[in-house]
Amino acid sequence: MSSLNVELVAADRKVWSGEASMVRARTAEGEIGIMPGHTPLLGVLIEGDVIIHATEGGDQTARIDGGFLSVDHDSVTIVAETVTDADA
Repeated sequence: MSSLNVELVAADRKVWSGEASMVRARTAEGEIGIMPGHTPLLGVLIEGDVIIHATEGGDQTARIDGGFLSVDHDSVTIVAETVTDADA
């Protein structure tokens, strides 16, 4: 089974990185779910929770104040100004 390589980055630090089966986040257009094989995407994130369904260690949840999400070739990068309540 394929997986996603995920990086969650705040302005001042890397918050979490690893493999995941799915990432959920809130964009300006609504909630989005990213799974392996997703088409390339650049999305604007709004305030809310980012949920990373990690392949090891269970779900990781972080609250962000906004930012962006980039998807390309099963790599997901989430960049936010601030990240709080991260389980990482």
